[in-house]
Amino acid sequence: MIELHGITQAYGSHEALRGIDLKIAPGEVFGVIGRSGAGKSSLVRTINLLNRPKTGSVVVDGQELTRLPEAQLRAARREIGLIFQHFNLLSSRTVAQNVALPLEFAGVARDETRRRVAELLDLVGLSTMHDRYPAQISGGQKQRVGIARALANRPKVLLSDEATSALDPETTRSILGLLRQINREFGLTIVLITHQMQVIKQVADRVAVIDAGRIVEQGPVLEVFTRPQHATTRSLIEEIVPQVLPESVLARIRALMSERPAQEGRLLRLAFAGIDADRPLLSDVIRSHGIDLSIVHGQVDEVQGQPFASLAVFARGARDKLEAAAAQLRNAGVFVEEVAHAG
Repeated sequence: MIELHGITQAYGSHEALRGIDLKIAPGEVFGVIGRSGAGKSSLVRTINLLNRPKTGSVVVDGQELTRLPEAQLRAARREIGLIFQHFNLLSSRTVAQNVALPLEFAGVARDETRRRVAELLDLVGLSTMHDRYPAQISGGQKQRVGIARALANRPKVLLSDEATSALDPETTRSILGLLRQINREFGLTIVLITHQMQVIKQVADRVAVIDAGRIVEQGPVLEVFTRPQHATTRSLIEEIVPQVLPESVLARIRALMSERPAQEGRLLRLAFAGIDADRPLLSDVIRSHGIDLSIVHGQVDEVQGQPFASLAVFARGARDKLEAAAAQLRNAGVFVEEVAHAG
């Protein structure tokens, strides 16, 4: 649905995007995450050519937007909806009038506009608020109006630029749930720009991590959560899954090592997702190899409705038994990383 090839973008001497290549499949929710200044907003505005790239091509639904004349580009943009971080509603227009604005620009007949606006307000749960003004509704309701407005022209792609960053956690969850509902009901391709891994965790199918204008890592969300490769990814995941063990945990490990200093011990980080998170993997390993395993830190959570576990375990036993146990875990699809080793 969306293909970006060799995209660069600059503002004066500042390079905002540096050789971006991305492919986003039809009907998926694709997350782009990074810190402030990483290039996220520049990237999302390149997709609809609100920011024309310095070099590279943008292809949406088979059309190379960078080569279209202005009239055709305007028509193509109607198939790309955009949700803004700060809502961008017109204070002098009612909820219904704000949603109707794109239809008015497109020259849609008045009766059809009224019918379409009623459908959209019902979709986003605001059918009783059509006559209210933006000052009379909450932040979450304003964003629902923004979503309805973005859907007015029945786009094939929906771009969300930090759409939940101004909202409280509960409202954020409801807005993300609405976006996922829209994605599933209409098969809409959604590109979700955010700096919050909680947002990616809840709604995205795949994710790309951007840092200093470059994509440094991308893949299915579960894979990226389970096996983060880049330091920026690990740092962003830290808000959900701690990547650095607390000093209190390390103190417990030192105590365990001192109890039986002659026996080998290893501190391992384990991460696994999907059905493996429900299996008694650790029990199987203990029984198979006769080692001791102590869970010293971790959590079990859900990512995209699938169980996800990240655990730090202290394993003690003969060296060959420990190596065989780690191999068994890896063969079962568990990511195993040795954090510390003691003999």
